[in-house]
Amino acid sequence: MSFPKKTYVLKLYVAGNTPNSIRALKTLNNILEEEFRGVYALKVIDVLKNPQLAEEDKILATPTLAKILPPPVRKIIGDLSDREKVLIGLDLLYEELKDDGLNLDT
Repeated sequence: MSFPKKTYVLKLYVAGNTPNSIRALKTLNNILEEEFRGVYALKVIDVLKNPQLAEEDKILATPTLAKILPPPVRKIIGDLSDREKVLIGLDLLYEELKDDGLNLDT
């Protein structure tokens, strides 16, 4: 797998230490360490402690992963157990397919 060419800025919104929140954080950390190799910044926001941040960012459900950079902003809701969905949501899988010479713009 090739290194991503961009730095990713991510926010994970959780609601306390619920099983879904813990699973989402664990899954995301595994994906980031395997696929992004240090080219990311992750901020975990507990909406129970910081409800104003969730309101400002229009977060209606948790866990929610928001990719802030690179644009466009993308959000993934759920425990992030579908690895392919997470990679597509972060534009990593799309970039890899594009780098392999596949024409995805048609």
